Amino acid sequence: MLGRPQNRRKPSERRLRLPLINWRYLSLWVGALAAIAAALSAVSWAFDQPIETVAVEGRFQRVAPVDVERVVKERVHGAGLLSVDLAAVRRAIHTLPWVDAVSVQRAWPRGLNVLVIEQSAAARWGERGLLNTRGELFDTDERHIPPELAQLAGPDGKESLVAQRYLAAEGRLSQAGLRLTALRLDARGAWEFDLANGVTVRLGRRQVDERFEKFMNTALKLVTQRGEDIAYVDMRYTNGFAIGWRGNAARAAGRDGGHDA
Repeated sequence: MLGRPQNRRKPSERRLRLPLINWRYLSLWVGALAAIAAALSAVSWAFDQPIETVAVEGRFQRVAPVDVERVVKERVHGAGLLSVDLAAVRRAIHTLPWVDAVSVQRAWPRGLNVLVIEQSAAARWGERGLLNTRGELFDTDERHIPPELAQLAGPDGKESLVAQRYLAAEGRLSQAGLRLTALRLDARGAWEFDLANGVTVRLGRRQVDERFEKFMNTALKLVTQRGEDIAYVDMRYTNGFAIGWRGNAARAAGRDGGHDA
């Protein structure tokens, strides 16, 4: 017998309902955004005027303000006040000799304000080099070097190390009434410095800070009183120091212990 036909239910149908788009409101939003963009573009155009003036400020001894102005105008190339690349202008000014720090700001409606800080030379390096107070070699071929600057020397790459030791020693010696005129670090790592009265102080390679303190505490008074008679002071001794007197005679002072270069 044939069975009764079975009723088969159709699978339920799922309908995806999309939100209705209010085209009127959408068109209003698009129009508003377009109006804002047009307004911003108009404002940008109004403020992005060609740069016409460059005001240069600073305490100048080595840098010429006209050179700064020339570099700025060459770098601007007709750019507007908003579109000008201030970082590129600063980098261009930094290429001038003796420039240490630069600030460039917009001056509405058509100008730039430039503040330049010159390098401060702390010492000479070699024959024509100059070091700043941070121990950076900022000039390697300076023809007009201030004669009062101390002359530092050392292996390439040791400029900062030598400058730091010079600045520390110079301050201490200046307080004691002595002027440091030269500081040298040789290839072996040995230190020595010259004083304005013609005395050379040898510190050697080891315990340099301790030997300098020993010089300040023990030999300084003798150097101050009889500097014209002394050629050098050798601090490379374990428990004392040696004096090299000017002329052929040589006498030791405070010598107690073996040589310890």
